[in-house]
Amino acid sequence: MSALYLDDLTPGDAWTGAPIAVEEADVVRFAREFDAQPMHIDPQAAAIGRFGGLIASGWHVAALVMRDFIANNPFGDTPLLGIGVDELRWLKPVRPGDTLIARREIVAVRRSASKPQLGTVTMRTTVTDQQGDMVMSMINLMQFPTRPM
Repeated sequence: MSALYLDDLTPGDAWTGAPIAVEEADVVRFAREFDAQPMHIDPQAAAIGRFGGLIASGWHVAALVMRDFIANNPFGDTPLLGIGVDELRWLKPVRPGDTLIARREIVAVRRSASKPQLGTVTMRTTVTDQQGDMVMSMINLMQFPTRPM
């Protein structure tokens, strides 16, 4: 896909990523390295804990969603720069065996007044599981180039 630029984007533009399978081995591996809490790494302890079983770290879910974004490459060859995340919410536990779908929607597009070759894109991401229940949401801000002259 060729590059998309700030000028090509409109609030309301939306797309859905590929299905994301959540595997138990990956849940445990990620958590052992980055979020080593019993509910993420120990099936026996997790079974008697408040979630009644093993759940993925929210950071793991966010990383899976980021990998999906990069793999699906919705903006083509455009050089992007993430500059912030707001309102990151983990709304429902994600469990091994779940399949997630990320939907992204452009909320705002703004050209910079001080750097007219750049602008910002505000994007809302919602992630649902196989039942259609929302498990994560966030709003992120990206720096985006305008079309070269």
